[in-house]
Amino acid sequence: QFPFGRRLPCDIYWHGVSFHDNNIFSGQVNKFPGMMETVRKITLSRAMRTMQDLFPLEYNFYPRSWILPEELPLFVAEVRMLKDRNPSWKPTFIVKPDGGCQGDGIYLIKDPSDIRLTGSIQSRPAVVQEYICKPLLVDKLKFDIRLYVLLKSLEPLEIYIAKDGLSRFCTEPYQEPTLKNLHQVFMHLTNYSLNIHSGNFIHSASVNTGSKRTFSSILCRLSSRGADVKKLWSDIISLVIKTIIALTPELKVYYQSDIPAGKPGPTCFQILGFDILLMKNLKPILLEVNANPSMRIEHEQELSPGVFENVPSPVDEEVKVAVIRDTLRLVDPQKKKKKDTHLIFPHLHSVLIFFPPSYHVMYNTEKKFRLNKIILSFHTHLLIFPTQVQSLHAGIAGNYLGTASNYEELPEAALPSLCLKQVFPKYAKQFSYLRLVDRVAALFIRFLGVKGTTKLGPTGFRTFIRNCKLSNSNFSMAAVDILYIDITRRWNSMGIDHKESGMCLQAFVEAFFCLAQKKYKSLPLHDQVASLIELCECRLAALRGKRLVWGCG
Repeated sequence: QFPFGRRLPCDIYWHGVSFHDNNIFSGQVNKFPGMMETVRKITLSRAMRTMQDLFPLEYNFYPRSWILPEELPLFVAEVRMLKDRNPSWKPTFIVKPDGGCQGDGIYLIKDPSDIRLTGSIQSRPAVVQEYICKPLLVDKLKFDIRLYVLLKSLEPLEIYIAKDGLSRFCTEPYQEPTLKNLHQVFMHLTNYSLNIHSGNFIHSASVNTGSKRTFSSILCRLSSRGADVKKLWSDIISLVIKTIIALTPELKVYYQSDIPAGKPGPTCFQILGFDILLMKNLKPILLEVNANPSMRIEHEQELSPGVFENVPSPVDEEVKVAVIRDTLRLVDPQKKKKKDTHLIFPHLHSVLIFFPPSYHVMYNTEKKFRLNKIILSFHTHLLIFPTQVQSLHAGIAGNYLGTASNYEELPEAALPSLCLKQVFPKYAKQFSYLRLVDRVAALFIRFLGVKGTTKLGPTGFRTFIRNCKLSNSNFSMAAVDILYIDITRRWNSMGIDHKESGMCLQAFVEAFFCLAQKKYKSLPLHDQVASLIELCECRLAALRGKRLVWGCG
């Protein structure tokens, strides 16, 4: 135990909440800088909207969304217009607080006038989305899917998806929303943290029954009914890859700010929780992305009033232990050097884990810590697991970790096959055309100037315009300044980030789209943007070539 930190560097640091849990200068960290901010409901909705503007058909798996309070008038106007066009349309909307989790603050409405315009809407912004009224039901219950996705690397992009996930059920039979049942959260909201408080919640010893099941058990049922399970998996993989592609531009800006190129620093990986809803026609819909998905493998059981104990959850154990085990296998820094025989993690010199003290001990009370399951104990604030394991905790070490003699030398083949399937770069060719905003972000980062910043100043924006030769008699540098001021002022008024002044990436993307529309008026938006990107990259490459020639001269 290292309650006051550790001087020697480690290979892997396992943080509980974010990249900034501790100052790390080497090794690998299980969090990306900025991930928590990037997957918040508002930021995710903005990123998905940008991609929907460019590729509407490819990104139709994310519900139509509006951001409150700034887009409330737009929301009211668009709903009124859609109802005028189609009087039979009877929509339902779901309101989700931006920083909410575990179902906190979520509610359903039938009309924009039903939004709770209290003082909290200003201090606690939200996203309002079209509610999916016709979900796939199993046993007459609505459910969602929690899939675990490993973002192993940002540059180059490397994505893995767990072959199994969790299906989390509502606890009251589903009915389409009406004014009478809108408030029935156990019918409409699939959040585990809500439904566990229902008297109908079923903790099952089987992974095929109960209120939480494996996704594979649902797939078996669908397959037995003749559903095309292969197509469903293909659609889910496509959804995951497209979502990560939408998130990477923002992540790269945060990454270069915390880990500047050319300087020593850690590399990052992260396990994400994707929450997906299946429609009646088996089309997957993205609900949200969780930066810190729960890895608990037990639940609380009330023995008597006010007295609880932790009881193992077989379904959580089956899915989550495999995800953590195989994540560590994939990021083993020495794996490429020695491929013969080894311990379960023989090449990891040490793994440093930072968790809040409130984390519970996670272990199987009957079989204690079974070695082959690689269950990490989060009993103290700071734990270190070296290869030659010393006694860590009297009650834990004796039963599970103990000494190095507990480890058997096993060939890789003796371990379970990887539960994590690589989907990118494996399918990169199919999705590379979607990475336009990635290239816009590369231009943005190039002109940031000061290392460690995430916002572009007016000088940087003018330099971008000059170097790419985008100003002319119809678009003067004065017009460039006006464009910068107008867009930057509007984005800053949204309260995105007041830590530093300047143009954020989303504002730069909007400005770039505006420039593309000015220059290539007759083309569709994605062709306009692609053409301007190619023009900028070509002119910057030519400028760099000239400077190299001048340098040689």
